[in-house]
Amino acid sequence: MLYDTWFKNPKDVPVLLEKIKKYSDKTGSIRLMEICGTHTMAIARSGIRSILPENVHLLSGPGCPVCVTPSNVIDMILSLSQEPNIRITTYGDLLRVPGSTRGDSLLSRRSTGGKVESVYSPTETVRIAEEHPETEVIFLGVGFETTAPGTAACILDAASRGLKNFSVLCLLKRTEPAIRSLIESDDFAVNGFICPGHVAAIIGANGFSFLPDDYRLPGVVAGFEPADLVYSILELSEMIANRAPALKNEYIRLVRQKGNPAALALMAKVFCPAGSDWRGLGYIPDSGYAIREEYAQWDAVRKFSLIPPKVKEIPGCRCAQIIRGVMRPQECPLFRRGCSPDNPVGPCMVSGEGSCSAAYQYGE
Repeated sequence: MLYDTWFKNPKDVPVLLEKIKKYSDKTGSIRLMEICGTHTMAIARSGIRSILPENVHLLSGPGCPVCVTPSNVIDMILSLSQEPNIRITTYGDLLRVPGSTRGDSLLSRRSTGGKVESVYSPTETVRIAEEHPETEVIFLGVGFETTAPGTAACILDAASRGLKNFSVLCLLKRTEPAIRSLIESDDFAVNGFICPGHVAAIIGANGFSFLPDDYRLPGVVAGFEPADLVYSILELSEMIANRAPALKNEYIRLVRQKGNPAALALMAKVFCPAGSDWRGLGYIPDSGYAIREEYAQWDAVRKFSLIPPKVKEIPGCRCAQIIRGVMRPQECPLFRRGCSPDNPVGPCMVSGEGSCSAAYQYGE
């Protein structure tokens, strides 16, 4: 059953919940993981956990891009922001993410004279570089496949303009290797995945076919309305109950099976897969993007010979465990005890897509 006409109708949700209960009664405990920060926030905001059967559990995985950026990379960026001839540009969420020292962020560095600007689009950074030819402008390209095309486009734009004072620190991550790492970990205990609609819009629904093909796990590419999510939970529950794992695309109003060819071609032109460090998951081969050699002069890592320092974590913060779905935000010793959106300790509380921020704001 495809679901593309009544995704905003709350009156249909009780019918879906009855069916979920029927399947969960048959299977017992069901543990489902979403791997998208927007899904995390939508689930918390709509109170979906509170209306599901008690034996259906929703877990949040590594779906927040700034949350999975390791603390030592943040420390490296903070040091870079203090260089007198460097201007840092990035998305707003990353401004408040601390490194290994509580309260030390790009926002705090800006207040002490660091040149740091928030942008809505990578293309803005090219304009900033043109307006400030005397300054080295670095864009922090954070995100998953969703933001990768825009980052690639700004590199191509800078190359076409011959901008020598512009570069990108590529912090982009690839979703599939991270999910595989989770599944193959010793503490993995998930029965199915709510797959990220935004990522699938770029790579295609087929980008998650490895779930049933390689691991016999069901997956549903989901939209972001509450009924989207409830319906996706129903589809997963049915597949689990019938022991018939498959990949289903519930978000057909946006996501195609093969994704966005133009965006994929843009990414392939500028980036190649590379190993990457993740907060909570460690080093995962081919889980990030590196800028290709032909665009090396716009690669901040090469241009400034950047090497992150040794990893250090803020004492007490459990973001690493929360990102992996092995701990709920409420189980962190700092949650509501000195860590809040107004006074965040770790990135999961900072980001608008972080699990701790969602749990704090919506009382989960």
